[in-house]
Amino acid sequence: MKKEDFTRIRKQPFSDTLLLMFNMLRRSMAVEIKGFLSYLNVRSGSDRESFTTSAFSQNRKKIDPEVFGYLSDVIVENYYVASNADLRFWKKFRVLAVDGSRVTLPFTQKLKELFGVNTNQSLSQVVQGTVSILYDLLNGIILDASLNPLHSGERELALKHSGNWKAGDLIIYDRGYMSYDFICEHIALSIQCLIRAKTSHSLQVIAFLKGDKKSEVVDFLPDAKKNAGLDKDVPIKVRLVRVELPGGVTEILVTTLLDSKKYPTKAFKELYFKRWGIETLYDQLKNKLKLEHFTGYSHRGILQDFHCAVFISNIQSVIVNDIQEELDVQNQDRQYDYKVNANLSYGNLKDTILGLLGNQAPIDKIFKELQALFLEYPVPIRPNRTNPRKVGMYRSKKNLK
Repeated sequence: MKKEDFTRIRKQPFSDTLLLMFNMLRRSMAVEIKGFLSYLNVRSGSDRESFTTSAFSQNRKKIDPEVFGYLSDVIVENYYVASNADLRFWKKFRVLAVDGSRVTLPFTQKLKELFGVNTNQSLSQVVQGTVSILYDLLNGIILDASLNPLHSGERELALKHSGNWKAGDLIIYDRGYMSYDFICEHIALSIQCLIRAKTSHSLQVIAFLKGDKKSEVVDFLPDAKKNAGLDKDVPIKVRLVRVELPGGVTEILVTTLLDSKKYPTKAFKELYFKRWGIETLYDQLKNKLKLEHFTGYSHRGILQDFHCAVFISNIQSVIVNDIQEELDVQNQDRQYDYKVNANLSYGNLKDTILGLLGNQAPIDKIFKELQALFLEYPVPIRPNRTNPRKVGMYRSKKNLK
């Protein structure tokens, strides 16, 4: 954004451009602009002038996508404060997860060059990027998110989130992240990790799987073929944990949490399955917030929409977390515990977020309105329900080769 941008008196000032972009644009732009102005004028008693779709498109070109990343950072910084009694931990750890997912982008030559292409089942090319997210599983907050070229390495992307790690964090990963050097990066920064390993990952894992131990601390060495540049004489200590699943399936977890008294073996099954929260997050981003419904076709427009979705997701989580105590009280008289209906809560944010962010009414009033709406139609959490994992369910919009 240049110094002279938005300095003249305009029909659409900078703040209105941002607000409109935050309002989860899903209909035609002309309809969205009309609804946007109508809502703000009624809410504030003002008489904003109409502006064209073209004017909005020109104005958004002047906004650096980093603006949205900065606003998300403000939410994160203000949420993780010592005075926040709503923060949730597991044995004093923030329990985080990292995972990646593919997103389908508009097909343009420029985006094709920047992100890369994949081929779907009909042999048509689609432009796709790879998203990587660092997510707080217990508090529902996205700590960091990036949209990258399609063929970016997931471990490389995960390590780029390290600027948002804090000593004492515990990060959970799926089996694609398992490697000696990846674990070393965490140990060097006093970060604990828990990773699902392939049952054929190494001779140590294979031997542990064949035995009958539930947990064992071993010296883990780099694979000579995969880590030729590493010193094979420098082992790291990790703990192997056996997890038995229904149907006789056995999973092996690898963790830097070595103390079996502080971290009993029986706790790891439930702990690891908290990672499902990041799969649910991708479902919400793609199916509730319609992440792949991009409103722009330029690289800048794509990044703006992406970081807008991250920002709105965090706003929703902050509101949900704030009413959790009230839900807990209500749950005492119910057969099942209930949670906020995510689908309806995102619907309730439409337009209402304009009042929350636009100072059209006292923030406390808008916040309470949203809380009341979120509490109206909660959904039950039925225990011991399991759903078969659908591999790649949130990996991309289409089934890709």
